Amino acid sequence: MERRMRVGVVYGGRSGEHEVSLRSAASIVAALDPARYEVVPVAITKDGRWLTGPESLKVLEAAQRDLAPIPEHGSEVTLPADPTRHGLLPLGRGEATPLDVVFPVLHGTYGEDGTIQGLLELADVPYVGAGVLASAVGMDKAIMKSVFRDAGIPVCRWLVARIGAEEPHALAQRVGTALGYPCFVKPANLGSSVGITKVKEPAGLAAAVAEAGAYDPKLIIEEAIDGREFECAVLGNDAPQASVVGELVPSREFYDYADKYVEQGAEIVIPARIPPETSDAMRALALRAFRAIDCSGLARVDFFLERGGRVLVNEINTMPGFTAISMYPKLWEASGLPYPALVDRLIVLALERQAARGKRRLSFTPPAPAMPTRDSVSARGRTARVLPGGQG
Repeated sequence: MERRMRVGVVYGGRSGEHEVSLRSAASIVAALDPARYEVVPVAITKDGRWLTGPESLKVLEAAQRDLAPIPEHGSEVTLPADPTRHGLLPLGRGEATPLDVVFPVLHGTYGEDGTIQGLLELADVPYVGAGVLASAVGMDKAIMKSVFRDAGIPVCRWLVARIGAEEPHALAQRVGTALGYPCFVKPANLGSSVGITKVKEPAGLAAAVAEAGAYDPKLIIEEAIDGREFECAVLGNDAPQASVVGELVPSREFYDYADKYVEQGAEIVIPARIPPETSDAMRALALRAFRAIDCSGLARVDFFLERGGRVLVNEINTMPGFTAISMYPKLWEASGLPYPALVDRLIVLALERQAARGKRRLSFTPPAPAMPTRDSVSARGRTARVLPGGQG
């Protein structure tokens, strides 16, 4: 009987999106065929400890249902940055757990920003999703927009602010001059609409900056776009494909955390009711954005469609929400790829990328010194004779 592939599903983490990660992970675990895969659940607590045990899946199910953080359970493990280990080691007694591939279902800081991707590469363990560079660029909204702008991809106007770097009145004036009001204030490195505020007038800017600054000292402030919101899913490595386009119709003033995960009142329209040429333009831009940050595996690209018809890329998300009702899997389902097959494909892509990386040379042998010739030996044997007056 063929051995099942051992998949480490990592979730939780030190992030404002901890609870969202649990919902994504629970859906992925449910989609993994137990006849083909052996799931190793790895919960990262809010203080950064890695836990696993026989009860981990039950704990995950209860926590994701209540949108609660992962509680204490099981035993602590670690993933050593040692390429000869290929898996988890217990911090106490117990046996090592080799892993064939890791699915890092982590949203936000210390998970979607290149940090765990770097650890997995040091450990030489295949993993689903974008690499270190793409993850880091995709997480930092300011760097992401700069990369898109330089690649000729249309984006909204924005500016960067840092907590404590300028007086509140000076920032309010800069925002008014560069962007105008209303505008959106966001943590530069976070997602799921955590810490985001729509600011309608200068008087509300300070409170919005304080809210976003609680999550990240680096902020991005964007102009408010009068338009509709759309999303497109991308899948692949060197030859990525784009899904059909879907539209999000928020039930609130904008698509905030409550609308996404608590009330879930937003209307999702798949495929979007837009002209074919507009859909084609968005799909083409999604692929350009994916390639611009050197992404691999998966990503979701979000768009604005202005009232006048102009399409803008809002952002790219390298580990989008993966619940059964999340846009990324729903877009692929509408494109003919059901959720379980999508998860299978992501694992195959992870293994393909690892195989390609394994062909690289990681050592270099310097060339040997050239053998001395008779002339070179003779030249080294000569001595210079210095004459009086500095002539020689």
